[in-house]
Amino acid sequence: MKSNPDIHSLRAGVIGTGFIGPVHVEALRRLGITVAAICDVADLGARAATRLAIPQAFADYRDLLACPEVDVVHITAPNRFHCEMSLAALRAGKHVVCEKPLAMNTGETARIVQAAQAARRVFAVNYNVRFYPAVLAMRERVERGELGDIIHVNGSYLQDWLFKDTDYNWRLLPKEGGKLRAVADIGTHWMDAVSFILGAGIRSVLADLATWHKTRQRPLGEVQTFAEADAKVRYAAYRVQTDDFGSVLLRFANGARGNLGVSQVAAGRKNCIRIEIYGSKKSAWWCSEEPETLHFGSRDGANETAVRATAAFGAGAAGLMDYPPGHVEGFPDTFKMNFRNIYTAIAGGPGERLFATARDGHREVAVCEAILKSSRCRQWVFV
Repeated sequence: MKSNPDIHSLRAGVIGTGFIGPVHVEALRRLGITVAAICDVADLGARAATRLAIPQAFADYRDLLACPEVDVVHITAPNRFHCEMSLAALRAGKHVVCEKPLAMNTGETARIVQAAQAARRVFAVNYNVRFYPAVLAMRERVERGELGDIIHVNGSYLQDWLFKDTDYNWRLLPKEGGKLRAVADIGTHWMDAVSFILGAGIRSVLADLATWHKTRQRPLGEVQTFAEADAKVRYAAYRVQTDDFGSVLLRFANGARGNLGVSQVAAGRKNCIRIEIYGSKKSAWWCSEEPETLHFGSRDGANETAVRATAAFGAGAAGLMDYPPGHVEGFPDTFKMNFRNIYTAIAGGPGERLFATARDGHREVAVCEAILKSSRCRQWVFV
């Protein structure tokens, strides 16, 4: 589905100016959508507005919500603000795109689901991994039965941006990001994408979570996500209470089993997502570090490698790609395609709604709570 002309009449406001806020801004502009306002505490909003050439800046998110030039609110603030900002945006009559996880616990996410239904507004959670063309292609193959019955799924999401004990971000603090960190921050992307591919949710989990750096060094002053350590910065030691890495066994509603590895201390892995789907007829696997290629495996025949936007790749991502084969579509493009799908739905345009909803976000937080409980009790836990 190409961009619906009606989406260009919609105007966005972005709350949060850290790593992911400007990613939202760039993707929206690539779609021709006006970013009318941006917001962050103190002078961060004004500085970002100058840097990104956004006409209005606010220090209080409530002022952005009151702005008549904003139709859709993008929430990219720390996790602990998601619930109050989402509920306030819905009360203000805005459509909402919220970063994941949707909120800090299922009590909060249930309130958002109820409010979104009552407000009759589009509410989306930014699980952008759904919009890698290979993920969409695997979903179509599963839906059409080309892989057969799904036996099991294997994969991982690995990063190294918190590898050193001096690496710091607000996500490390339970009061800011929640009791789970690696699993909630990146593991939920993998779990949402696989549930999306299979068309089946996670029913139960068995988790083993661990913290490598029991003590870290916090800089005396905030730093941006993925920022390098500065030798001139002074540090203070603090005890880490969130997970650096972990392994999770999964049981899906369709009977398939899964195995997920998550780490933010995996040296050399900058942002590596691996998904392997094993069916009774054949298998399919993909890695985000090589986003253009999708692999298929057979017991008796030759294995195959398909390049994005070719006949062998399949039609699952049709209308959700803008460039020909060999012209890589990767991480930034997933945001663009996700927002195209969301804004088309807001404008009442045609096409399947593929984006994650508030209910999907609620479900992922419920899975996280089950994972945390399982890691503590060392038993299978139902979601």
